[in-house]
Amino acid sequence: MKRRSLLQLAASGAALSALPFRARAAGLEELRLDYAYYSPTSLVLRHFGWLEEAFKADGTRIKWVLSAGSNRALEYLNANSIDIGSSAGLAALLARANGNPIKTPYIYSRPEWTALVVPKHSPIRSLADLKGKKVAATKGTDPYLFLLRALQGAGLRRNDVEHVALQHADGRAALEQGRVDAWAGLDPHMAAAELEGGARLLYRNVTFNTYGFLNVREEFLAQHPNATARVIQAYERARAWTRANPAEAAKILANEAKVSLPVALLQVKLRSDFSNPQPSAEHLKALQLAAPILRDEALVKPGTDLNAAIAGLIDTRFARPLIKPA
Repeated sequence: MKRRSLLQLAASGAALSALPFRARAAGLEELRLDYAYYSPTSLVLRHFGWLEEAFKADGTRIKWVLSAGSNRALEYLNANSIDIGSSAGLAALLARANGNPIKTPYIYSRPEWTALVVPKHSPIRSLADLKGKKVAATKGTDPYLFLLRALQGAGLRRNDVEHVALQHADGRAALEQGRVDAWAGLDPHMAAAELEGGARLLYRNVTFNTYGFLNVREEFLAQHPNATARVIQAYERARAWTRANPAEAAKILANEAKVSLPVALLQVKLRSDFSNPQPSAEHLKALQLAAPILRDEALVKPGTDLNAAIAGLIDTRFARPLIKPA
């Protein structure tokens, strides 16, 4: 990135409050961002049209793209198909370490959105029982990395199971059809498998569920820091509304994801924490603890400086002036 752009980025946080609100999107014809069933606040934001409202006076078009998983969101960012996309924290780190030029200025949730799932009457009772079994998981996502960390904790490696690469919804179908023995699930599909199909959560570990990261292409952040700030302000509006209206947010999720209201309520009310959107030392530490799995499983090039990748990914200052204390 050019030195001028880097200086722009570094100074942007301090300058945000001094800029006229309507001048912030000057020169931006189209803003492209994703929405995802694993990010209820993105669904709320899109449902109410608050971004369209915020950018209307500037003539900026809002283009929404559905991300079926972190892998898709990160692929879209890397291909310059979107400017802002939502993913899991460890998935974002993996992408950044492998050359995807993104930064994370905002945390959209603290979820427990993944676990290892088996059919209701499965004889599998422990992680050790997964050895030699077929396990579905979506590469490049938190569920896949959760699987690897869970296996490692049980003294197993990736090659000790037969990994079946499927997108999240297809993984659920494969589990229910008996084509795989286990599945690294993702809500709302996982909640639906539990409540509607009787699936059992074999292994849960909330600390292995990395945070919901709102990622921005570095180039976009450098060129349009004020537009990025307005997106974060809109996300803050959606976050506050979701916290105040979880049942209504669940209805929006149920309608968008075509799942039952009980499934959506399980995800929004019991498995999602929207209380801390400010990137901080908490998120840095979570990635530092999780990062070794990327090296242990050869998911990054030998010699990759993961601490530098973490420091380059998480921006702990940009959103501070935009977030109101709870």
